[in-house]
Amino acid sequence: MKNKFHVIGAMSGTSLDGLDLAYCIFEKKKKGWNYSIQQTQCIKYSTPFRNSLAALETKSALEFVKADTEFGLFTGNKIKSFIAKHGLTVDFIASHGHTIFHQPQNGFTSQIGNGAAIAAATGLTTICDFRRLDVALGGQGAPLVPIGDQLLFGEYDYCLNLGGFANISFQQKRNRIAFDICPVNIVLNSLSLELGKNFDKNGSVAKSGKLNKDLLNELNALSFYAKQFPKSLGKEWVLDEIFPLLHRSKLPIADKLNTFCEHIAIQVSKAIKSNAGKIICTGGGTYNRYLIQRIQHHTHATVVVPEKKLIEFKEALLFAFLGVLRSTGEKNCLKSVTGAIADNIGGCIYVC
Repeated sequence: MKNKFHVIGAMSGTSLDGLDLAYCIFEKKKKGWNYSIQQTQCIKYSTPFRNSLAALETKSALEFVKADTEFGLFTGNKIKSFIAKHGLTVDFIASHGHTIFHQPQNGFTSQIGNGAAIAAATGLTTICDFRRLDVALGGQGAPLVPIGDQLLFGEYDYCLNLGGFANISFQQKRNRIAFDICPVNIVLNSLSLELGKNFDKNGSVAKSGKLNKDLLNELNALSFYAKQFPKSLGKEWVLDEIFPLLHRSKLPIADKLNTFCEHIAIQVSKAIKSNAGKIICTGGGTYNRYLIQRIQHHTHATVVVPEKKLIEFKEALLFAFLGVLRSTGEKNCLKSVTGAIADNIGGCIYVC
């Protein structure tokens, strides 16, 4: 059986930063998997394009299907240029797509970025649609990266991702446990936009603000936080539960940012059961120095910030790895994480 794979992982997150591409090499050894990230690129979305993705959930079925194909062609063409620029040899593409709807409680999840369109644009086998099988099996369809955390980052006690949402993964006896913790950049970036900024660089605006205990208590009291895992979050929950609280508040934006960073840090600390060990922290929120300081303040575990490439492209790396496991017929989604009735091998394959 083949034991070395050259894969491009593609990921578009809920924070709408852009399309992340990572060209990775995976090799299976006797003691487990080795990986390397060879080339990376983040294709930033234009403001109109970002706005169209953000509003897609309110559009018609026809517009949704059109956007699915268009985003697939966009992804495929960007990957084709990425391959040509670096002269890459690629076995296949593993694409997460961009989540528009995520309602596992209602039995569905949907990521645009048609895999057939990607395969047609690139001429390469494409693996996509990693979540829907798990949801069909009664699971949350999220988080999906814990199998990669387990097999590639097992030296860390906790793997924490601070993207559009915060999620965490850790080993509990023989099971891998993971769940979404709370919103991060999907809220912080939205607040920053009210100041004319795409994001709060280094968390400097948040640091300048004042903590509001009333708002903090309201946020921490939301019922999702009392639920036991498995559990996951989608944009719909943020629109229904978080934004109304923030919009009702008449606080300055700096105070809202400060308070929401404190909220994130508290919820992250609650998810970390141990007072020791190492936490590898990745995702765009890792660059928010103030947020990292508040997380470190609330936990005695050591927060490890890795090199830039891993901070920014760990999710793309791990979706590439999910594609490898799909291609070899190995489980890539864990029932201990999602609550599905069985471990499963998620992903649709388009061969071109």
